[in-house]
Amino acid sequence: MSNQPAVNESLIRDIVEEVLGRLSRAGAAPASASASAGFPANPSAVPASGSARRLGVFQNANEACEAAHQAYRQLQEKGVAARRRVEEIIKTLCFQNAAEWGRIELEETKIGRLDHKIEKLKGIRAVPGVAFLRPDAFSGDHGITLEEFAPFGVIAAITPSTHSIPTLACNVINMVAAGNAVVFNAHPSACRCAAMATRVFNEAIQREVGIENLITIIEQPTLESFKAICSNELVKLLCVTGGPGVVKAAMQSGKRAICAGPGNPPVLVDPTADLNRAARDVILGGAYDNNLLCIGEKEVFVISTVADAFLTALEKNGAARLNAGQIERLTKEAFNVAPGQGVGCPHPILNKDLVGKDATYLARIAGANVPAGTQLLFGETDASHAFVLEEQMMPFVPVVRVKDVAEGIAASKVAEHNYKHTAIIHSHDVTHMTAMARALETTLFVKNGPCVAALGNGGEGYPSFSIATPTGEGVTTPKTFTRVRRCVMVDNLRIF
Repeated sequence: MSNQPAVNESLIRDIVEEVLGRLSRAGAAPASASASAGFPANPSAVPASGSARRLGVFQNANEACEAAHQAYRQLQEKGVAARRRVEEIIKTLCFQNAAEWGRIELEETKIGRLDHKIEKLKGIRAVPGVAFLRPDAFSGDHGITLEEFAPFGVIAAITPSTHSIPTLACNVINMVAAGNAVVFNAHPSACRCAAMATRVFNEAIQREVGIENLITIIEQPTLESFKAICSNELVKLLCVTGGPGVVKAAMQSGKRAICAGPGNPPVLVDPTADLNRAARDVILGGAYDNNLLCIGEKEVFVISTVADAFLTALEKNGAARLNAGQIERLTKEAFNVAPGQGVGCPHPILNKDLVGKDATYLARIAGANVPAGTQLLFGETDASHAFVLEEQMMPFVPVVRVKDVAEGIAASKVAEHNYKHTAIIHSHDVTHMTAMARALETTLFVKNGPCVAALGNGGEGYPSFSIATPTGEGVTTPKTFTRVRRCVMVDNLRIF
């Protein structure tokens, strides 16, 4: 009998509601999403001559966990060289198929921008792999101690609809580089493209490395499949992406969880900033994939003495300004008031039908005429506006005037909700930078750059699509998915 703790039903429902979404949407994906890439739209249509022909796609969660466990054992036997080869396979396939896979994901999810989906897949090449795992060694008069980073075994990962294939690929590289196998439950709105990529990855891994089902995924993710994965004794670790509800649920599931929670990144612009550069950076980050990034610029606080100049700079760099009436119309469509709550409710419900839509689409809803190709909308609001306080994931950025840096930092802290995710400042005053960093304590803090610089796009460092803020791991790497093991040899072993 398993000694694993039982998974609470209500907690699992929170996970399903936030991460898996409405199951009815899963069937909305076009049948051509997988078939157009040369793979059957229905994973069960893959010929089954033993587990090898599943190519990682399973109907049954427990079978998926068992297959992943067997693959983990094979990976152990083949050693670090096999991990390196898997890393190369994933990166190469993502780069080679970026245009087609980006199109397939956009067709299924209907959110975001094709050029940025392609760019994200090409950027998988920069995800850290086996080379990131460097052991620590100690030697002295009493012997030698070696600390190495060992795998957990089988990891269960929940992926979002916003970056389905990139998140899956990034997780595979990190987790397999650390020596693990992985079981995925993808968001139903993006489960078909995730299954398609899983097949391609597994086919190449099986052919070139000789390991079957190193990556497994549930064909049709459900409450039951997720519950089965969580409670399966072969699963040793959870990696979950979602909002506050899913994070809380995962952390109370009885297993160790690495949680990539929500973000609502504020931007502060002070009088010492290069306003033209700040405007360009806000447009680049706020418009990236139609603001689907959790690190994306969601609201801007600007010191009143330079507010007019900054707003003008946004327009000169291609963003389109909405007036008060247009913002009001957009807000009424973007947010719904929950039953029993009045107008001005502090927690309005986001209209998911507008998430990730193009700026020109949102402009039409607002009653505005903007040039074709406009990437970002902006307009002035107060600090209590729904677009300021909610993680809305649309290419509209509210701009709020504040009297000084202290007020801007305080307003930024309120808008960020203590998620400790991401914050951005445009300033040449080091004291202002330091004050904001200390006040918000975010995992990512960008100075004088767009949000994407935090993940190596225009800045130094490496990318990841799982940024574990609630549980503290930060930007995930292969090391995130390991446990430290110490080997000690006692004797006088020094050679000098």
